[in-house]
Amino acid sequence: MRAMVLKAFGGPENVNLARLETPRPAPGEVLVRLQAASVNPVDVRIRNGLPIGPALPAVLGADLAGTVEAIGEGVTDLVPGDEVYGCAGGVKGLGGTFAEYIAADARLLAPKPKNLSMIEAAALPLVSITAWNCMTRTDVCASDHVLVHGGCGGVGHIAIQLAKARGARVAATVSSTEKAALARKLGADDTILYPREPVQDYVHRLTAGHGFDVVVDTVGGSSLDHSLQAAAPLGRVVATAARSTHDLSPMHGKALSLHVVFMLIPLLSGIGREEHGRILRELATLVENGSVRPLIDPERFTLDRLPDAFRRLESGQALGKVVVEIAGHFDA
Repeated sequence: MRAMVLKAFGGPENVNLARLETPRPAPGEVLVRLQAASVNPVDVRIRNGLPIGPALPAVLGADLAGTVEAIGEGVTDLVPGDEVYGCAGGVKGLGGTFAEYIAADARLLAPKPKNLSMIEAAALPLVSITAWNCMTRTDVCASDHVLVHGGCGGVGHIAIQLAKARGARVAATVSSTEKAALARKLGADDTILYPREPVQDYVHRLTAGHGFDVVVDTVGGSSLDHSLQAAAPLGRVVATAARSTHDLSPMHGKALSLHVVFMLIPLLSGIGREEHGRILRELATLVENGSVRPLIDPERFTLDRLPDAFRRLESGQALGKVVVEIAGHFDA
């Protein structure tokens, strides 16, 4: 099979096309012929040396959409020919999705939403499972006023839609008027141009100074400090990028709760993988009834252009998810 292989940590130029042996599914696994994969910030961090990645040389990539080609012993809920999606690789002990095939743990997969293309489905798993965990950890409900930081980013654009599906009122921070319009199309009731409007100003404008019941921080760094500032007394803050140092005294003054979501733990530990498959099956229902749709960057990439896909993601200019099309670009 053809695959994009990382031979040394560093920039996107270190990822090159190679031919590898096609994997065989072990017990509990299925062999998936990949048709699309998406690029996530964690793939960049692993490429740069984050020590949760596979040993080099390695195939990176977590998200996938494709077709089951073969099943391993003990797999009963998937059969060859099934179209599936999931977040199933790219970390220690697992193959990656920037390749033509992957042997994936069947528990991490679910039937692809029927109304999505492979490219659209590949955009969803990692960010959707992360956003789903943000909703459940903070128990978002219809009475909540929710603030989502990074409303047009990968996790953020799904968090807006999941919060709306739970009946909440949602505000989103964005960096431009173009992204503000996009966030409103995704369901945001209000938008905030964070480069122009300080936290205290939008808290006053949108909550009469009370603060937000739930703040979903998908950005990290100073954004987490802003999240603590924007939360209401007894509010709930959830962070998806918390590898940073902060003064937590604002939490004490308002008795806030802080939750950290790191959805790769089941892939790294092997514990709780069934939950990922369950979330993706429930997500498919929301996609098929029109409650959730992926936001995909308009620039398209094939597998051999993976370095360019990395560059697009790292530029900060992408709108939504950067997706790589795999099927149909190589000879068998």
